[in-house]
Amino acid sequence: MAEFIPVGSFDIVIFGGTGDLARRKLLPALYHRWADGQIPEDSRIIGISRSEMDDKAFRAFAFEACEEATPDNLSKSEWKKFEKHLHYVAMDATKPDADWEELKKLLTIQEDRPLVFYLAVTPKIYVPICEALGNAGLNAGASRVVLEKPVGTDLASARAINEGVGAVFAEECIYRIDHYLGKETVQNLMVLRFANSLFEPLWNRTAIDHIQITVAEHYGVGDRVGYYDGSGALRDMVQNHLLQLLCLIAMEPPNSIDGDAIRIEKIKVLEALRPITAEKAGRNTVRAQYAKGAVQGEAVPGYLEELGEKSGTETFVAIKAAIDNWRWARVPFYLRTGKRMKDRHSEIVVQFRETPHSMFGRVESQSNRLVINVQPDEGVRLYLQIKEPGPGGLRIKSLPLNLSYADNFLVRYPDAYERLLMDVVRGNLSLFMRREEVEAAWKWVDGLLEAWDEADVPMETYQAGLEDGPVEARLMLRRDDRDWWEA
Repeated sequence: MAEFIPVGSFDIVIFGGTGDLARRKLLPALYHRWADGQIPEDSRIIGISRSEMDDKAFRAFAFEACEEATPDNLSKSEWKKFEKHLHYVAMDATKPDADWEELKKLLTIQEDRPLVFYLAVTPKIYVPICEALGNAGLNAGASRVVLEKPVGTDLASARAINEGVGAVFAEECIYRIDHYLGKETVQNLMVLRFANSLFEPLWNRTAIDHIQITVAEHYGVGDRVGYYDGSGALRDMVQNHLLQLLCLIAMEPPNSIDGDAIRIEKIKVLEALRPITAEKAGRNTVRAQYAKGAVQGEAVPGYLEELGEKSGTETFVAIKAAIDNWRWARVPFYLRTGKRMKDRHSEIVVQFRETPHSMFGRVESQSNRLVINVQPDEGVRLYLQIKEPGPGGLRIKSLPLNLSYADNFLVRYPDAYERLLMDVVRGNLSLFMRREEVEAAWKWVDGLLEAWDEADVPMETYQAGLEDGPVEARLMLRRDDRDWWEA
């Protein structure tokens, strides 16, 4: 049974309080933590945006958001208690004449009481908002700021944001959030690796053949098409989600679970990532756009049809990456992510080497495989070779030992945002990115973008909803006598 440990009293201010992220994730997350008894009675949740509304209207907005997120178990009696903590201030925080006094009246400013500023807004205004907070004297004591990904669109813009925000808030008060790091299975990677003596001696080039990381989405860009066309799969997914998973699966054991100890080891992985040059880009990467197809029997348009014009922005990318250090020498890491794939799933596959000699003749598989499901069905499966029961000869089959979160933990466990918000309040930085981490990831991604341009890597296509990316992504592995894992 999961145990929910209450946090201390706090105030959280959500800039962009009526936006999409607040509606879909932040407000429901805070309600669920309240309903599970983690949020104290004297805490406050304050939404800020330019929309003209009062507390009553904001509470109605929040109720609709939470009801949509919890259609079966939203308690009306609990909601009546929770909504008393919700407040709203209408203001444009980037304007020099913004009046901060109304907000200050709602806050309980104490030296050791956490005051969380969550910037659920475009990264373009991270620095202006932080500068305004500093001018209003709201960056002292236990104040901390949360930055949503992406932090910038390239290395230069990431550095500008980091320097601007860092001029107002100390590094230990800046929480750069990637919600993937809040997923239970992702957090379990460290426990799986470092709390089980079975795995750690094998977690290196001598026992592991290769590692695959897949983040597949079945939906398209939808109403984000304008934003997405200026970003693409490499910037939108690889720079943060996939590289974060890569860091956790490949990093050295930290000295402790202290935030900086973990983050330092992740930075080492990013710094050891081999740059992909123009000479290698055509062979070791694939980029593609989805063409028209069908999702669950319903016809859907292609990316260019949704955009309404030509574009060189990729909706799919596959990469053969390498880490130049002692542990991972000659072990390839295959990364792929895309929209309008066959289904929605995120997983990490650790493929162990084959046995040196098979005494049983030709079998279905001669190697073990560890499959870590990140979403939608979180869990871990270790595939072992087992004799099929019955007479008539020795037949071997590969079957999994299955640890399913849904089967083994019988209560609802917090989603990523719920956990990460509580970690911000506690001051736990271990699941948040350091400045150097963000910039190291952008440096590698910028190099790949330059290699694509220099080598003029072609834009492939794949049918929406019918393929897990283009055939070229499969050929990339076939050249190494490997293939993408399919359950």
